Amino acid sequence: MLALPAFAEVTPRLSWTNNLLTVRDPRLPGGRLEIWYLEAFCRAGGHERKWSETTVPHRTELVSTAPDGSALRFRTRVEPAVEVLHEVRAGTDGLDLTFTLTNRGTNAWDVQWFQPACIRVAEFTGRGQADYVSRSFVFTTHGLTPLNQLHRTTNALYLGGQVFLPPGTKAEDANPRPLCTDRVANGLIGCFSGDGRWILATASSRTFELFEGVYVCLHSDPRIDGLAPGQTKQIRQKLYLLPNDPADLLRRYRQDFPGFELEYTP
Repeated sequence: MLALPAFAEVTPRLSWTNNLLTVRDPRLPGGRLEIWYLEAFCRAGGHERKWSETTVPHRTELVSTAPDGSALRFRTRVEPAVEVLHEVRAGTDGLDLTFTLTNRGTNAWDVQWFQPACIRVAEFTGRGQADYVSRSFVFTTHGLTPLNQLHRTTNALYLGGQVFLPPGTKAEDANPRPLCTDRVANGLIGCFSGDGRWILATASSRTFELFEGVYVCLHSDPRIDGLAPGQTKQIRQKLYLLPNDPADLLRRYRQDFPGFELEYTP
């Protein structure tokens, strides 16, 4: 068997075409990870409404690529007048994503949250839509909890998937997919590799929802809470690729997002 480079020696290479971000890394099963990037910007009140009525049109362009493929810079224009400058930067432990959102218009922008990264994990987990939840997890008051061990529901405008809400998100504003009745205790969602060697997880600095999707995918979707005319907000996101050590993942999350451990109210 071909020996893989030591963990600290590998920096993923990035490319982006047709809204699909590809991460190439020999540590990943199959050597790559695909992410739909960016997916959607969303208005409030979307849980009981058609998805097309919740999302706001946007268009993303690639601005620059680092010569070694370690970083990509983008510009996204969101109707009517919001500009989002964002960067994806690869490191030895995953990806760092930064977003700067600015309202260039004269009216308030009422978009409440967005879906920057639909992380497709079928190849990583070695599972399909029916069973990848047993290899995927969030954190509750019981600690790391597999998604198939939570109190799942099946009644929603669109069937399939599961939405996991922190205490500060109103159910009526959430994704129109089924809502888990358990509330999460922090902003992490992740999964284990099929060979049990790795953890892939993601988190953001302003958690609106965590989401298990219908493309064998996982999301950490950040909160925006609108923008006043001329206002700018910054949001950070992290995608972790780490050896299978949940305690180390939690330590890194707390280090990267100090103060963002969510207050849980049963």
